Amino acid sequence: MTAQLIDGVKIAEKIKQEVKSELSGLTAKHGRKPALTAIQIGENAASRVYIKNQKASCEELGITYNLVELPQDTTEEKAIEKIHSLNADTSVLGIILQMPVPQYINARNVQARIAPEKDVEGITPPNLGRLFYAGVNPVVAPCTALSVIECLKSVNIELKGKETIVIGHSEIVGKPVLLMLLSSLNESLTPTVCHIATKDLAGHASKADILIVAVGKAGLVTDAMVKEGSIVIDVGINRVPLKDSQGNPVIDEKTGKSKMKTTGDVNFEEASKKAAFITPVPGGVGAVTTVLLMKNLLNLWKQQLGEPGASYKIL
Repeated sequence: MTAQLIDGVKIAEKIKQEVKSELSGLTAKHGRKPALTAIQIGENAASRVYIKNQKASCEELGITYNLVELPQDTTEEKAIEKIHSLNADTSVLGIILQMPVPQYINARNVQARIAPEKDVEGITPPNLGRLFYAGVNPVVAPCTALSVIECLKSVNIELKGKETIVIGHSEIVGKPVLLMLLSSLNESLTPTVCHIATKDLAGHASKADILIVAVGKAGLVTDAMVKEGSIVIDVGINRVPLKDSQGNPVIDEKTGKSKMKTTGDVNFEEASKKAAFITPVPGGVGAVTTVLLMKNLLNLWKQQLGEPGASYKIL
């Protein structure tokens, strides 16, 4: 068996066009654009790349992107003051705190102060709490977890009751994914969450009709952990050395350092020989995540304007 690829780029493009169309219609109807405000504390090269990509995505969809830059020595109290200021600013629709923040700042404390109606990442306690209620459609939710669900739904097979193993129990992927899998009163899957303390991880994983992996450890899942004919969703993004056919690192002649490649938590070559469907890395879950941030913003705007359809039907 050779697995069929779950094309995240294709899924993302479909969602993007739907969001773009709705945003355009609402902009014409109400005579203004929605605005996303990002807060950057200090300097971080990786964060700068993410900001650049965010800004480009917003501009493509007709969203105003505002960047608030705070100095490296900003205290947690000052960061929270800025959040409160943006919460009170009626021109600000959505707020995102760029990660990472300086080590002396508790990011969770700062993020928790974002008003739920401006929480574009869906990570404040009130918005996460909505996921606990079956049959209640959330306005916003963590984007990576939503991406997992979108990838699953794209396969177009019945998900109801499927034995599902989630490896990883983070607050932004594993836990919200679990709640999403249980979000329907009648159509929910049958999930089990595995983590670092799980005994016999391979035994659990090999029984899964659907295997969702979000750990951040390259090659964690091998073919022995994949059930024949299953669906494999690989959330992991890892940078590992590129190797030649003999297993030796490939050296960059200009830098003298090992060349790197992006890979997931699943051994793709092995797993794709047993699974029926699988997400690639890159080009899978990650490709869908960014556009769902814009979908979250759209839902927040629709909620603010009193427009219908300002929520997700997860299952």
